[in-house]
Amino acid sequence: MNDLSSTRDQLVRGGTSAAAELDRALAIARSAACNHAFVALAPERARREATAPGAQALPLAGLPVSVKDLFDVQGEVTAAGSAVLAHAAPASADSAAVARLRAAGASVLGRTNMTEFAFSGVGVNPHLGTPANPADAATPRIPGGSSSGAAVSVATGAAFIGLGSDTGGSIRIPAALCGIVGFKNTARLTPLQGALPLSTTLDTVCAMTRSVRDAVLAHEVLAGRKVALPGKPLSQARLAVARTQMLDGLDLPVAQAFEAALRTLRNAGARIEEIALDPIRDLGSIQSTGGFSAAESYAWHRELLAARGDGYDPRVRLRIERGAGMKAWEYLDLVRARADWIARVGEALRGFDAVLSPTVPIVAPPIADVAPGAERDEAFFRINALLLRNTSVVNMLDGCAISLPCHAAGSLPVGLMLWHGALHDDALLDLASAAEAALHAPRHA
Repeated sequence: MNDLSSTRDQLVRGGTSAAAELDRALAIARSAACNHAFVALAPERARREATAPGAQALPLAGLPVSVKDLFDVQGEVTAAGSAVLAHAAPASADSAAVARLRAAGASVLGRTNMTEFAFSGVGVNPHLGTPANPADAATPRIPGGSSSGAAVSVATGAAFIGLGSDTGGSIRIPAALCGIVGFKNTARLTPLQGALPLSTTLDTVCAMTRSVRDAVLAHEVLAGRKVALPGKPLSQARLAVARTQMLDGLDLPVAQAFEAALRTLRNAGARIEEIALDPIRDLGSIQSTGGFSAAESYAWHRELLAARGDGYDPRVRLRIERGAGMKAWEYLDLVRARADWIARVGEALRGFDAVLSPTVPIVAPPIADVAPGAERDEAFFRINALLLRNTSVVNMLDGCAISLPCHAAGSLPVGLMLWHGALHDDALLDLASAAEAALHAPRHA
């Protein structure tokens, strides 16, 4: 499947047109493969954007992108996958992220489904349905969340870029489970304006793509900055594998794919060392009185919960309401403890170019195992915790991370996560480009 960069090259050569690419994308978006992936399509607007004079000369060349239902789009309702906001007033202006995509020549195909209010890594939505992971045609499996529809839109070919958010892994989890690329930049680099918040401390505006080079392009657009890619070879890379927690309880396919990826990178010359990274064990005690997401989401939702709480997904409501009990001193202690923890992890990673971990420890389970229903709540929360376990470490670190597909062809997708602390974004993307090439994970023609 072509990525945006190769398709843009074809546009220049006259091998395709933005209108033809939009027609193809719309056909996929309306097909069974994208069932429940989109909550709304905007074909007329998308066609105007695709065929606008000069669009081909812009970075995104009039090609289709999707927008998570978390971001304001002028004239449309930002429902965040919920029923309680479905009839809210339409947005008066585009969010900053959508405005930047449009300015770069994107054709905004439509809004994508998501976990209600972005509060889960599973991707199940009892109000709007759950899009099935396109990696398995025989068994409907979860796409991951919360950016579920965004992942499906990219993995099926309906969109070249899936705009989403990542608070605890909501870009990287669905990217890993659906077999695509998901880059979570350092949070401060991309604007949150016009995006409905989950945690103002941890939320990150970012995207999923089909290749690392497209991840670079999407980040440059969303961050309004040029990424420096020196082309450092893997033979000059010193990489860590964190033993603590990150490798616990891996599904056999995940363990096998991760070990195969490490062998490939070693064979390409990378120096890979196992380290304990013991501070990861402290995250449980640091967040024992409640985490940022619960406290900060409750602050935003408390009045809406009081008025329309019965309309929430019960699983989401339960997680938000946990924030009601956090005391001010506990929140301030959490802020201080996080800063100290970031410093300790930073010291442990000194001298390493990145850390390597499985993005998630499991392959995508069947939707039936976690579908709405009290009898499946235990399985849902257990799987949700597993999905978030590795990725959420990076959000607490205020770091950056990218998930690359590393599974064998024909098997369920597995993600390899490369990660580091804040503002290592360019070096990480440079390393990811080399790793992608070594892993022979073709995401483009």
